[in-house]
Amino acid sequence: MKSSNKVGIYFYYSLNGGSGGIDYSSMEEYALGLPGVCSTWNTENLPLNNPEIVADELRKSEVDKIIIAGNTPGMVKPFFAEVMAKYGKNGDSISLASFKEYGAANNSDKAKAILYCAIKNVPFEFAAVPEEKDVNPETLIIGGGIAGIQASLEIADAGKKVYLLERTGTIGGHMAMFDKTFPTLDCAACILTPKMVEVGQHSNIELLTYSEVKGVKGEPGNYKVKILKKARRVDISTCIGCGSCSAKCPGKAPSEFDSGTALRKAIYIPFPQAVPNKYLIDADSCTYVQSDGEKCGVCIKFCPVNDCINLDAKDEEVEITVGNIIVATGFKTFDPSRAEQYGYGKYPNVLTSLELERLINAAGPTEGKITFRTQDKKKNWVFTTESGSPKSIALIHCIGSRDKNYNKYCSKVCCMYSLKLAHLVKEKLPDANVYEYYIDMRAFGKGYEEFYERIKNEGINIIRGRTAKVEQSNGHLLLRSEDIENERLLEQEVDMVVLAVGLEPREDASDIGAMLGISQTKDGWFNESNYISDPVTTDVGGITIAGVCQGPKDIPDTVAQAAAAAARVLQSIIKGTIKGSIKDVSLKNIESKANELYSMMEDKS
Repeated sequence: MKSSNKVGIYFYYSLNGGSGGIDYSSMEEYALGLPGVCSTWNTENLPLNNPEIVADELRKSEVDKIIIAGNTPGMVKPFFAEVMAKYGKNGDSISLASFKEYGAANNSDKAKAILYCAIKNVPFEFAAVPEEKDVNPETLIIGGGIAGIQASLEIADAGKKVYLLERTGTIGGHMAMFDKTFPTLDCAACILTPKMVEVGQHSNIELLTYSEVKGVKGEPGNYKVKILKKARRVDISTCIGCGSCSAKCPGKAPSEFDSGTALRKAIYIPFPQAVPNKYLIDADSCTYVQSDGEKCGVCIKFCPVNDCINLDAKDEEVEITVGNIIVATGFKTFDPSRAEQYGYGKYPNVLTSLELERLINAAGPTEGKITFRTQDKKKNWVFTTESGSPKSIALIHCIGSRDKNYNKYCSKVCCMYSLKLAHLVKEKLPDANVYEYYIDMRAFGKGYEEFYERIKNEGINIIRGRTAKVEQSNGHLLLRSEDIENERLLEQEVDMVVLAVGLEPREDASDIGAMLGISQTKDGWFNESNYISDPVTTDVGGITIAGVCQGPKDIPDTVAQAAAAAARVLQSIIKGTIKGSIKDVSLKNIESKANELYSMMEDKS
């Protein structure tokens, strides 16, 4: 682009709150003050509904080049290609300034820098270059799911020290709860458990379970992290895992591992293959703790190891120093009770997908038998092997996802895990009628479409249409839905309904983001430096992200991203230095670097 060219900038954003955290008035004022920029427009003052009108506007301004700026400018590039053709220009006269691509969807200052680079025709990452800093070779990984486990092993196997922090009593995350993985139907535990054991035994990995990050100070390459180690009240080094304490414990609480489908004791091992495979005490359900030491204490009486249990143990804080931090905090599932029309929490046999996953699992509360939920003597809703099995089950897709009332985005995995669950139900209950109600079938991965075709041939009724409501009628559940392909409304009676809940950022994601200085999307997922070319690093030097905390994805993509995050960390450790934070590079410095690169390109041309 020669300096004599006239540049016009079109700011593209949704009129329904789609501008995010960017001040577009400020952006236009900034743009009009830049050399070469003669005109600006936006979605409000120049709607994109008529290419002739837009072309006339460009003619009036005599622009030689148009830059489309916004979170998703590529969405309207085909329209502008038509406009520029009518104006007598070609496609080379259109450039994009994508704020979302560079993690600036909510950052006006960074968006200005991206726009400036687009005007100068210089890639943003070439101009926004932070200074190099020395790096501490030790790494903290926050989150002990499959992403954290994979990243830990990659770094530890390279001979470097890793702290793996997990807020619950065991590593494993959501994957540990699954029976099979799609599309291969491999045993989830058979894949995950060996990795968990390897982490627990690795000399370069220090496990910090039942712990939380409470504060982060320092700079890239030298972070001081304050960690709260919650009191397990059971000594890991002396506990032999015999279970005598748990057998006599009177306290009970819903089992997190079984997604609330069963009760566990107040002193418990989260699941049989847990790492560490040691007991811990849940203070919220412990009679001794809740009575301030006035009642119970029976676990101590039956423990065969002296001084193994200390019911009066307190939380403690420790501080570690690391050069890199990988955030692999995962996700939570959508709470379907928010969508009252589906009856979750009201009708006992409306389940979530995770609850069915635990019922199907041989290690679950019913030893793999799919049963009805009933009330026990204490009025708790529980699954028992005596309550009988359903003869018809409906799986409803997109609960909490692709819904303007909750989350507009697709959670990516729900279609495939619903198909997997339908297959597993038919294995357990071959005579049962199984129905899948879906909006669109999104089989995006390797072997996924073939898996979908396989499920269709297994006698499962797959119906395209959105379900409006679930009610209870004559001891059954009544679905009111639609069948788009056959152009009809449906009323379907079934014994059990399974809701394919979508994925959401974890409830503490904003706290983690604030502590680490990493930004989030409007939906709450952590932002990466570049969505397309650099999906693991953030704008904060020394902090990378991996797994579903960055956005919905399946297990293979999670593992690949975790390995990529580990590679970024090892690259800095081997080099001995690490890049600082992009957010610390001022707009003035980015402009200066962009001008320097622009001049170099002009000289070469």
